[in-house]
Amino acid sequence: MAEPIQADSPLACELSIVLPCLNEAETLATCITKAASFLDRHNVSGEIVIADNGSTDGSQQIAAAHGARLVPVTERGYGAALTGGIRAANGRYIIMADADDSYDLGNLFPFLEKMRAGFDLVMGNRFKGGIKPGAMPPLHRYLGNPVLSGVGRLFFRSPAGDFHCGLRGFSKAAIELLDLHTTGMEFASEMVVKASLCGLKIAEVPTTLSPDGRSRPPHLRSWRDGWRHLRFLLIYSPRWLFLYPGLTLMSAGVLAMLVLMLGPRTVGGVTFDVHTMLYASTAVLLGLQAIAFSMFSRAYAIGAHLLKPNDFVASFLRVLTLERGLMLGGAAVLVGLAGSVCAFFLWGHRSFGALVPSSMMRLVIPSLTSLAAGVQLMFASFFLGVLGVKHK
Repeated sequence: MAEPIQADSPLACELSIVLPCLNEAETLATCITKAASFLDRHNVSGEIVIADNGSTDGSQQIAAAHGARLVPVTERGYGAALTGGIRAANGRYIIMADADDSYDLGNLFPFLEKMRAGFDLVMGNRFKGGIKPGAMPPLHRYLGNPVLSGVGRLFFRSPAGDFHCGLRGFSKAAIELLDLHTTGMEFASEMVVKASLCGLKIAEVPTTLSPDGRSRPPHLRSWRDGWRHLRFLLIYSPRWLFLYPGLTLMSAGVLAMLVLMLGPRTVGGVTFDVHTMLYASTAVLLGLQAIAFSMFSRAYAIGAHLLKPNDFVASFLRVLTLERGLMLGGAAVLVGLAGSVCAFFLWGHRSFGALVPSSMMRLVIPSLTSLAAGVQLMFASFFLGVLGVKHK
């Protein structure tokens, strides 16, 4: 357990409270006053850092007048401002919050306690602490936040129940190791996702959300920023973006083709024949492509140190070597060629005349599917080999 640093400690300050700021003149003084009161009341050696993102309303002068440390950040964006503030912070621990007076900056001790107890990331949870009337739009409260937080928990097995809470604390050393890159609102998701993937110790603190004190609309844009969050979650989870849809498509396609190779099938008065088999063939090829993309994404992310190596994926990539992939793809190509040759001889028996499509296509479609899938497998194996090349 980390020991609290006293105000007279020779070490650097224990806690930095970082507030991103873009034209927050209406509420900035209130936020700084509450944060400073917390530090004094609990005898915490700390500082208040205002990461200014180019304010034009005098926020910089307000920050200086109230004793906060101003850090100008030229690159625009919520994530960019926070990244600049975090890098400039002197504290062992950091608490970040919005500068709109929606969070109680006088009640931060539960976060500091958790960090002192050894947790790397301490998330606020507004749904547990309470959301005051008018503090969160219904779209965010009942759809956006629950859905995106649920997706994050499902994809990354994160314990955080409120992925987008703007009030959170963390060890500076642990968060710097995550190498956060996003510059927009999805910075909040990136922090939780990477912390979960890297196995950091995560805790939650119930947090109350109040209506912000500004007269202007918030910087957040519901649909645009919601999509950016969802896009980020999908990109960082190749399993859900590629692998699971690919396995579903491929399995359904193979099953449908096997059933229809024996003849047409009627279900509920609807007859499925070779036309359905053609769509099933497409599903097989698309599914195989999606599975290959999953492997490409995972191999690249591991090689670029964006994701930690996964035991299952690592074992799979060791088994599916370039040579074995080429052999498997070559076998599929041979099966496709054999079926095509059979179809050619059957056509010859008809003196190369007209054929009955409903019978001939039951052989041609699976043969072409096997041929195309084999070529895809061979190309995919070569590309995985390229991604696996070791380099300095």
